[in-house]
Amino acid sequence: MRKLNTLKTIQLLAILFVVSITFTSCNDKEDEFENEEELITTVTYTLTNGNNVVTFVFQDLDGEGGEEGTIEVSGPLAANTTYTGSIELLNESETPAEDITEEVAEEDDEHEFFYTTTVAGLSIEKTDVDEDGNPVGIATSLVTGDAGTGTITIVLKHEPTKPNNNNSADAGGSTDVEVTFEVSVQ
Repeated sequence: MRKLNTLKTIQLLAILFVVSITFTSCNDKEDEFENEEELITTVTYTLTNGNNVVTFVFQDLDGEGGEEGTIEVSGPLAANTTYTGSIELLNESETPAEDITEEVAEEDDEHEFFYTTTVAGLSIEKTDVDEDGNPVGIATSLVTGDAGTGTITIVLKHEPTKPNNNNSADAGGSTDVEVTFEVSVQ
């Protein structure tokens, strides 16, 4: 009788073990899918006013934690000028490069770009909105004032509070990418 009870106990423990592994595996895969984060290796912010095109490019092909990324600005912005802006995000660790901007646009209710500047007289306004009428920031309007220098910081937040006060620190959510560019207005 004792041998039978021991056998039943071992069988019950084995069944519980298999069930717990199955539930854990399913939950891990579900969590992994829900929290999947795309690798953003390249951020290109393009500002256009007629034939005047200025690009701001951040590139970090090995992602966070490896080699330092590079930052390039193609030239100065013109003083007292309005530019149409657009941002592009790529994962260039894949061939061909994956356009992450498309995913952000498709999930625009879960994303928002934030633009801040230290350049006096420079302002950036988001000109695109999600399905609820909240700003997204893939498209912008940038207006310069008088000549000066400073920075523009671009932050992409995943699942920020919407609507918000246009401050990335107050919007909550998680930061998908953050980059700061040196800017000259002439």
